[in-house]
Amino acid sequence: MPDLNRRNKWTFGVGTVGRDMVYGLVSIYLVVFLTEAMELTDQQLWTVSALVLGARLIDAFLDVGMGGIVDNTRTRWGHYKPWILVGALSSAVFTVLLFTDLQLSGGAWVAVFAIIYLGWSLSWTANDIPYWSMLPALTLDQKEREKYGSLAKVFATIGLFAVVVAVIPVTGALTPIFGPVGAWTVFAAAVVVVLLLGQAVTLFGVREPAIVVESERTSMRELLRAVFGNDQLLWTAVSMVLFMTGYVTTTSFGVYFFKYVYGDEGMYAPFAAVLGVGQLLGFAVFPAVSKLAPRRRLYGIATAVILVGYVIFFFSPMNMIWIGISGLLMFFGQSFVVLLMLVFLTDTIEYGQWKLGRRNGSVTFAVQPFINKVGGALATWIVSVAAIISGINTAQSPADMTPQGLLTIKIFMLVLPPILIVIGYVVYRAKYRIDEAFHAEMVAELKDRGQVL
Repeated sequence: MPDLNRRNKWTFGVGTVGRDMVYGLVSIYLVVFLTEAMELTDQQLWTVSALVLGARLIDAFLDVGMGGIVDNTRTRWGHYKPWILVGALSSAVFTVLLFTDLQLSGGAWVAVFAIIYLGWSLSWTANDIPYWSMLPALTLDQKEREKYGSLAKVFATIGLFAVVVAVIPVTGALTPIFGPVGAWTVFAAAVVVVLLLGQAVTLFGVREPAIVVESERTSMRELLRAVFGNDQLLWTAVSMVLFMTGYVTTTSFGVYFFKYVYGDEGMYAPFAAVLGVGQLLGFAVFPAVSKLAPRRRLYGIATAVILVGYVIFFFSPMNMIWIGISGLLMFFGQSFVVLLMLVFLTDTIEYGQWKLGRRNGSVTFAVQPFINKVGGALATWIVSVAAIISGINTAQSPADMTPQGLLTIKIFMLVLPPILIVIGYVVYRAKYRIDEAFHAEMVAELKDRGQVL
């Protein structure tokens, strides 16, 4: 079993590299591509931002249905791997199309873009839900789950910040060869190659141990009960949607901040590298730190560290030392919250089984892409609105920005997000009650019932 755990831990984790490269490219840089390369008008951007928000929200609510489909899947390859493969292949195609000039204009372009974006979102769901649903099927031990999650998030951070650091300099270098839009297309194609290679490692490398008793197929009524009857799952979702909206909003403003506020777009890449170091450091030390303090206290400390980072960033002069320190603090704290979110969701699987009598891992984990999609959709809409009202979308250079426009960017990037993050933490403190002791009691009772092995 130790050898299998080691194998699963690494092959599961490697699969997140390309996944987070793709997710980061779409969730953070799609608006940048549309405003800086495609040069949409304000009216087009209003329309596209509304379409993206609507598509992601609709798809987010369909995630529960996808979770039910995965739970009901019975194949020789298990519940998860067939859908991971289908989702990876289709996501790869739609990702490249999103960053391609389709030689359309006006209403035709908007309509086709909406179809492609919805296709990408549904494809991502087909991969994301079974991928993370596999985690609780690999071990029941909380500390082992933290190790799995921590390693997976380390690889995910490597993938995400590879895109964050490389996207501007690489597309800039490719622009003289392929043009401003073609440069993004080539970059997107390279990213999806990494996605497919990483997913192949997971598909061929992970071996699922037999740790749970197979339940019967889940009906639609039982599926809805698995979600809405699991109060701890719902409160986790509310808390994390608020956090992710704030986090992704700040991250999505990075290119705009350095181009229009800081005045040197070239400094974005080294700043992104600092953020990546902060996040990787947080993921690396989390397993050790989690042994020293309960999760509730860790969440509070992480939130405080994030807030200190925001305060320093807002009042910082245009000096990379102070900005770098603030970014390091924000993303170190963020890494803890992201890992805590993963283990909170994982623990609600046993809670749902203990409370409702059925284990619906994929249905429960459908809430994670729901969180990411709703948070990402709201963040994309916020950034799009800010790009319009601040004047970014029509500005040709930093000189075109007014002082009011620059202040608008800072407010949307550095004031609104920490407010959302604090509200999310307050919701968690008030409503979430699965601590380490309670989880151990639930697992022991489930073993007595014969529902876990």
